[in-house]
Amino acid sequence: MQSVCLYFQVHQPYRLKKYRFFNLGNDHYYYDDYLNKSIMERVAAKSYIPMNNLLLDLIKKHGKAFKVSFSISGLALEQFQEFTPQVLASYRQLAQTGNVEFLAETYAHSLAGMKSKNEFVRQIKMHQEKIKELFGVNPQTFRNTELIYSDEMGETVAEMGFKTMLTEGAKHVLGWKSPNFVYTNALNPRLKVLLRNFNLSDDIAFRFSNQNWNEWPLTTEKFSDWLSNISPKEQVLNLFMDYETFGEHQWEQTGIFEFMKNLPEKILKKPNLCFKTPAEVTKEYQPIAAIHVPNPISWADEERDLTAWLGNEIQDEAFEKLYAVEEAMVNCQDPSLQKDWLKLQASDHFYYMCTKWFSDGAVHEYFTPYGSPYEAFINYMNVLADFHIRIEREGKYINTNGSQPKTTSQEDVFSILLKFTNVKLKQLLNTLSIEESATLFFESDQRLREKMMKIVGKKNLKKIQTFRENSNALSALDIYNYKEELRRKIARIN
Repeated sequence: MQSVCLYFQVHQPYRLKKYRFFNLGNDHYYYDDYLNKSIMERVAAKSYIPMNNLLLDLIKKHGKAFKVSFSISGLALEQFQEFTPQVLASYRQLAQTGNVEFLAETYAHSLAGMKSKNEFVRQIKMHQEKIKELFGVNPQTFRNTELIYSDEMGETVAEMGFKTMLTEGAKHVLGWKSPNFVYTNALNPRLKVLLRNFNLSDDIAFRFSNQNWNEWPLTTEKFSDWLSNISPKEQVLNLFMDYETFGEHQWEQTGIFEFMKNLPEKILKKPNLCFKTPAEVTKEYQPIAAIHVPNPISWADEERDLTAWLGNEIQDEAFEKLYAVEEAMVNCQDPSLQKDWLKLQASDHFYYMCTKWFSDGAVHEYFTPYGSPYEAFINYMNVLADFHIRIEREGKYINTNGSQPKTTSQEDVFSILLKFTNVKLKQLLNTLSIEESATLFFESDQRLREKMMKIVGKKNLKKIQTFRENSNALSALDIYNYKEELRRKIARIN
């Protein structure tokens, strides 16, 4: 008999508020509470609550024959507790049925596995503790952020005692092989690996409401027939998808809830099909081979690689600056810094900086709260710069040459400059390039602008304006570097 393995990912990041360069050193709260609360409440009403209720009804109807699995990021769980406790209560009801497996993942839905084994392991343990605290179960299966996987990451997960890990059935990894079998990690065969059948999963997650799709409309009869007609030699049909598929990405009007309501019955009527959780699948079937994944894969975009998060220079710059403080955070005792450290590691911040405009551009645009990847980069880097300042003030961050970095005072940069005399401000302006002067001028409010106008003169004002008009041609990294150099010069003269 073949097993249908239904797995749902649940994650919501803490989205950042608009954080200006001149907030640095003064404003240490980075989050858009209104946006986070409103998104959580909207998705809860459209997706989480109705879908959880539907799953509970299906479990009551079919008993132990119907099973599903979830991974819920620590950041999503925190927001359930903060904004929508009714969602958390409904997940607890699902947990009590015994028909739901809860998976472990990185607490912050982070890319830590790409940078730091220590941080990767720390977040997994944090997440395990959170799941046990809320649902009374100790996860036995691991799902990394966005199904990111490599041989090395799998080996680490096996060392932590996990028996099973999920990832993508990427074509360039599988070649002629099928995703519908149990595999093992290439470095530690004790870890079983389940591969997402992306064709069948995406039929529901992405193509369900697409009227240009040649299989539209997708009915439960049609879909269950597809599953039943797969070769009986194959072991498991892994249907992995975002939970927001139901009600948020595919609206209720498309019939997605009705489809899900009827699907289990249609599948269970097939004599060769049953439902199992990932842990049950890997206990039931013997693996057929090792899966070799030397370079990381994910379930994102056409490439199924990491270019959605680490595919351009601004993403790489932000990623390196984020983890530059990892050593400082190991011994940091400040709970507010530790909370921010987790929230800033969410992979979403790097996803918003993606500059892929081809086949996957529309998907990226759907998820981002920013007008452009460059706006996302600048906002994130402003927040990260303030985060670094706070760590420096705590005396917990030593730079690479072993000396304590000089910072601005506890007042924000804008307040410092307003207190400058005209002579001192002129002294500063004389050290600035036209790019830095323009950055300072257009980031300021009217009071500082008027003060600068009295000093720079008409000729330089015209240069500043010209630079501003041409600044769209600059990269986000260039603009950020101008701001960083400006901050260093202000710190020196102050």
